[in-house]
Amino acid sequence: MLLLQLIHDEGRDVMVTVAVTPEAPGETRVAISPETVRKLVALGCKVRIAAGSGARSRFSDETYRAQGAEIAPSAAEAVAGADILLKVRRPSVDEVRGLTSGGIAVAMLSPTDDRPGLDALAGTGATLFSMEFMPRITRAQSMDVLSSQANLAGYKAVVNAAAMFEQAVPMMMTAAGTVPAAKAFIMGVGVAGLQAIATARRLGAIVSATDVRPATKEQVASLGAKFIAVEDDEFKQAQTAAGYAKPMSEAYQQKQAELVAGHIKAQDIIITTALIPGRPAPRLITRAMVESMKPGAVIIDLAAERGGNCELTKPGEIVEHGGVRIDGRLNLAGEVPVNASSLYAKNLLTFLELMIDKKEKTLKVDWEDEVIKGTLVAKGGQIVHPSLQPKGA
Repeated sequence: MLLLQLIHDEGRDVMVTVAVTPEAPGETRVAISPETVRKLVALGCKVRIAAGSGARSRFSDETYRAQGAEIAPSAAEAVAGADILLKVRRPSVDEVRGLTSGGIAVAMLSPTDDRPGLDALAGTGATLFSMEFMPRITRAQSMDVLSSQANLAGYKAVVNAAAMFEQAVPMMMTAAGTVPAAKAFIMGVGVAGLQAIATARRLGAIVSATDVRPATKEQVASLGAKFIAVEDDEFKQAQTAAGYAKPMSEAYQQKQAELVAGHIKAQDIIITTALIPGRPAPRLITRAMVESMKPGAVIIDLAAERGGNCELTKPGEIVEHGGVRIDGRLNLAGEVPVNASSLYAKNLLTFLELMIDKKEKTLKVDWEDEVIKGTLVAKGGQIVHPSLQPKGA
């Protein structure tokens, strides 16, 4: 009887193996933190991490090992026979092939980009979950990676802008004279925008903000900023049930552009954050608007990954036009990797807890769960998410 119990316990101990591998060279974040290693081990998981995976987030192999992780010499050895692979960005086909048959990969898959690459991943037979598809429901807030990372991006955008501005941000009254406060304009008041407003206010800037969603007006005011928008009937209906901004009519866009153009002229710092998942970024700042700004002004474009909110944005670069610098650098959350990785890892942990039976300590996925269904991209060799099906299918 004792022998049978030992065999049962040994089998249960390795029932769910979670693997983590290093990200591509340009990605500083990692999908697991020492804290989440400890909690996954407590859930009965075996955690196997490729050596050096957390180095760019200041998580050493020794720190992981101290929390119960096994450190594998290579990525291939980390994923070999694992049940679950955790990543920040889309994993490679080779990584996914290393999983057990029907294994699970969880990451920010950028599901609307590189469809052939996504089809190749699905073709491995792995079960793919994309964290960008997390439903906007109350119980899923702790798993919302877009929000956790956008919050940090909004903060970092203002910090970067302040450093590039080359003037003081707060008003300073000195014996030699008064230094005026910088004027900061936040375009798009989602999670990143709200954090940008709060951070700019803490630095002492005079802050204004705009968004086409009427619900944001009160949020902007609560943070001590001025709200700028054309508040007509279309504006009052400009928000989807999921909380995203609706595409606006050309007539509204023209009226809003005229209002914004007049406001932009006097701004020192502009942070643009308008982004609708899976679509090109809306164009908010034209070349003419940039040319109306004062030399030394700074634009930080958080929508650069989708083409940018500014006409002159070059994704991944900082450019200067008429003395105005436009920052299109990507992955600002990755510039604060310790915090970004910790939050992302916690999002993933909460998601995995839905799949693991806490009593039996085994993998148990409820395929009818709203969160599971909402994030499931591929299963059994097929792309299954409704939004990724051919039109008319």
